[in-house]
Amino acid sequence: MSELYEYYRNLMADTRREADACGIFPVEAFFDRMTERLTEAGEFDAADRAYYQSGEGGQKLRIDGYAGDPRDSEGVLGLIVCDFHDSDNVQTFGKSDVAPILNPLIRFLKKARTEKFRDALNEANPAFQVADLIATTWRHVTKVKLILISNRQYIGRDDAVKLAELEDVPVTLSVWDLTRFERFDRSGQAREDVIIDFKNDFGGSLAALKASQSGASLESYLLILPGIQLAAIYDKWGARLLEANVRSFLQARAKTNKGIQKTIRNEPELFFPYNNGLSATADEVSCIWTDDGLAISSVSNLQIVNGAQTTGSIHAALKTAEDQLSQVFVQMKLTVVPPERSEDIVPKISEYANTQNKVNAADFFSNHPFHIRMEQFSRSVIFTAREGERHDTKWFYERSRGQFINARSRLTPAQQKKFDLEYPKAQLFSKTDLAKFEFSAAGQPHIVSRGAQKNFAEFAKEIGEAWSKNDTKYDELWYRRLISKAIIFRWLETEVPKQPWYEGGYRANIVTYAMAKVFHDADGKKQVLDLDGIWRRQAVPEALQRALLLAAAAAHDVITHPPVGVRNMSEWAKQQACWNGLKERRLDYGVEFDSCLTLKEDACNSEREQRQRKREADGISAQSEVVNLGAEFWREILNIGRIKRKLTPKDQQILHVCASMPRQIPSELQSRHAMNVFERMKELSLLPN
Repeated sequence: MSELYEYYRNLMADTRREADACGIFPVEAFFDRMTERLTEAGEFDAADRAYYQSGEGGQKLRIDGYAGDPRDSEGVLGLIVCDFHDSDNVQTFGKSDVAPILNPLIRFLKKARTEKFRDALNEANPAFQVADLIATTWRHVTKVKLILISNRQYIGRDDAVKLAELEDVPVTLSVWDLTRFERFDRSGQAREDVIIDFKNDFGGSLAALKASQSGASLESYLLILPGIQLAAIYDKWGARLLEANVRSFLQARAKTNKGIQKTIRNEPELFFPYNNGLSATADEVSCIWTDDGLAISSVSNLQIVNGAQTTGSIHAALKTAEDQLSQVFVQMKLTVVPPERSEDIVPKISEYANTQNKVNAADFFSNHPFHIRMEQFSRSVIFTAREGERHDTKWFYERSRGQFINARSRLTPAQQKKFDLEYPKAQLFSKTDLAKFEFSAAGQPHIVSRGAQKNFAEFAKEIGEAWSKNDTKYDELWYRRLISKAIIFRWLETEVPKQPWYEGGYRANIVTYAMAKVFHDADGKKQVLDLDGIWRRQAVPEALQRALLLAAAAAHDVITHPPVGVRNMSEWAKQQACWNGLKERRLDYGVEFDSCLTLKEDACNSEREQRQRKREADGISAQSEVVNLGAEFWREILNIGRIKRKLTPKDQQILHVCASMPRQIPSELQSRHAMNVFERMKELSLLPN
């Protein structure tokens, strides 16, 4: 069985299972599942489903979704059409098949700008929501990006195509087919062959100064990039050139720097001395020798890890100050990082290079200690089987794309069956899922509604700051309570579409709002929601189910009845005012709801007990490690520390005890201190290899 066919079979099984469980059409489940990948890959920041279809043949109109307000994404209007075929076999389509799929979307775009078409639609119709957004924001649109997502295999050569302009507005098409999704899910890369050919496509090779010695572990180069060249490159590939986590952080902090734009317009010749330049990585570079010396002719998989605002500002100047771009130059520090080392190297480059926008804890990349700790918990913490089930299970935290599918694919068929019992597919969750669970419970549903990447950026900023102050709260109990929030969120996702008041659309908004409302109302002076009871049962209690559905109905009412003058409900759900409207509503959950609560004092006692158990376990582990290393080892540590003068009197006292074994045995507390001294001396490179 080919990897692609296996991926397709699992994708279709997951799509059908979700559709059946939620009572929705398979194409809707497919849309939700795959647009999550698109936001993670940087095609857009958020995706809202807005299905509409009418007419036949040359009059057919169709749209499946859109990528938010273009005013929030540098004028890019993203429209999505879905090509979904409910088949057991992998199907293909070629370049000639794209037009029949795409033309209905283009017709919809043109119709949406006519008042007659909009007036003929009901204001509650998702088509009206999108059409009204297009009409009211068209003067801000600088580019139209059409996205075709398909569960068929595309056999054309290009997955990114530039189409004819629409009233001087450039239109591009990006095709996400089965192969591209499969590649992304396995490796976290949408495609592996983004080649930027400076020499043939972008005005010529770039003069370069090699900044690394022969045989160095990483190659580095210094380049001077003309502004017009950088703008053209970004115009073609857009956000795919910006590493996803860096892009998220920068969007969370500031819009494109107005000062940079002002310099381009008024003093373009001073751009180079004023600007800090770009830090970038690439998988591979091609170098040539010219009359002027070394030059780079092409790069593979360029990623700008610092300089997103600079890049965006220079690109924006294509519209506002194109004449001045010929005088703009920007420096670039380019490092060649092999793909297998990118997870370790790229975050450090970003952390150390990013001075204009301080980013907490290495941009919260997938190798941030928080994510590593959550991953460790997810591989070790066992949850008791649900009522009626036989097997205990774990929740699989995928801190980087591809971990789950790759871990499973390496196993034999028999091992895969065991893996599926231990890690049910329904208990797989990602970094952006974790952020949704946490922010929904924390009363931030309007942030969650802004899309996976924007929500994750805000969540990461908050957790990164909290982690740097005190990481001890993120212990096993915190993880278990996180799983309780996941259970609530996933249960709501399944149940909301089944409710009689649900009219289709806005499911994601209703889910996060309902969850936030119940958590908000449960959080009193003396009581909080009993999360420990949920992870123990691995199920939502009936009384809590009723409360969540009551809150969901109220959330639906608030979201679908925006104030006068606001007509786009998806955009309304992204506003603080929308959350305030639901938060202030009084809901009667009934007396049974009290059974879902616990005393704050009891919840805090559980946290204290967990920390005490961890201290005891850490102490026992440290004591065992100290004893196993032996007295001779600690005598050497003590001698080196004294010679280098890196030990405090307390350090020396405790190391002397360790060096005196077995006459003296260090306590658990002393053992922890000794191990900390050992780690500190290793970090200072004081110990021999």
